[in-house]
Amino acid sequence: MMCGMADWSKIGSRGNVEDRRGSPMAIGGGLGIAGIAIALLINYLGTGEIRVEDVLQQLEGIQVQSAQNIDPGAFEGSDSYEVFASTVLGSTNDMWLRVFAQKNMEYQPPRLVLFRARTQSACGGADSRVGPHYCPLDATIYLDETFFDELQKLGGQGDVAEAYVVAHEVGHHVQNGLGILDSESTSEDSVKIELQADCFAGLWAYSIRDLGVFAPGEIQEAMDAAGAVGDDRVQSTFTGRINPETWTHGSSADRVNAFNRGFESGSVASCA
Repeated sequence: MMCGMADWSKIGSRGNVEDRRGSPMAIGGGLGIAGIAIALLINYLGTGEIRVEDVLQQLEGIQVQSAQNIDPGAFEGSDSYEVFASTVLGSTNDMWLRVFAQKNMEYQPPRLVLFRARTQSACGGADSRVGPHYCPLDATIYLDETFFDELQKLGGQGDVAEAYVVAHEVGHHVQNGLGILDSESTSEDSVKIELQADCFAGLWAYSIRDLGVFAPGEIQEAMDAAGAVGDDRVQSTFTGRINPETWTHGSSADRVNAFNRGFESGSVASCA
């Protein structure tokens, strides 16, 4: 994780964060986080040319970080990252509570679980290999912050970039509350869902930009992160090829444009 210059103390709200990083539950074996990320990104993007099982087998034994080396006492109490995650989540709650109230709807804030390696979720378990994600069955965001080491390799870094990722996952929670996630059935639908979540993340950034949180130009970190996780960027980095037919999240340009649409307009309607 890389710390930036944003002043999160300007935000007084806190979200519901559960810290499981000291949990003894872990992935066995010695496959490092870098190898896991590469293998799962390849599989997730569905290139159809590389089997994740083959990649995992080839990378087995890399000792970047073993889940069994986690010290259960290292995460006792509220550390700076737990406070950061809770603050960002709290600021998203502030915005979406207002938006839902304007629609005469009740917003149920999500929970965010911090973990390392592996933990339980209602969606069949969560582990580092799938990166930050939202489980609609328990309305919970699962985040292993070591993911941000991989994000940095793709060109996204800084605390505002990390906050964007949280806001994006909250966007999926909002979609779940609005019944939008139920409509996803094709890869084209998936791209629309992801770009809307990016636009929602932009709305969140707009909602706090006048609080003095961001240093001048720092919002660029969020845009860089959105571009870093575009399907074309990820495919090119990990496979050397780009196949738009297998995209599930949209191109780097599309993701940046979606974020900017929310950030510049401040209008929920712009994300429809």
